Amino acid sequence: MAIICRLEQPSDIDAIHAVNQAAFPTEAEARLVDALRDSGRLIISLVAEETGKIVGHIGFSPVTLSTAPDNTSGIGLAPLAVLPDRQRRGIGSQLVKAGLEACKQAGFAYVIVLGDPGYYGQFGFSRASSYGLGNEYGVEDEFMVLALQPGRIPVAQGTILYAPEFALVE
Repeated sequence: MAIICRLEQPSDIDAIHAVNQAAFPTEAEARLVDALRDSGRLIISLVAEETGKIVGHIGFSPVTLSTAPDNTSGIGLAPLAVLPDRQRRGIGSQLVKAGLEACKQAGFAYVIVLGDPGYYGQFGFSRASSYGLGNEYGVEDEFMVLALQPGRIPVAQGTILYAPEFALVE
């Protein structure tokens, strides 16, 4: 069956919440997406649709660098969710590829993700610490970055800060 990746529409909001709720052990990610949308920080939000049903979702929100807070060229990928009965069928990969292209078209220079290096490495993500970039979560290998524009990953000692909604939703 063909999967269509497209921008979220207002009529998709309940289905997006349901996908995130089903894909994760708690409702935290579903609440995070709602909070980011409500604050205007869900900059790019795509859904995967299969025969008219929303089966996946990916969201992107702004990130900043602690040593250069006015630099708004970065965006964070989180969350990525696919309904449990549709996982391991390439839907997540389609959403990541479509999302990265949408971020590039929107003019973002780099994308940050906290996730499985084996999975995100296939899209070109590499350890952010190689660029002197830290994170608020105390992880190293799982915190990765991808340049959307050559040479535009900030090479500076600093901490990448996610949108404030990430701290509010646990």
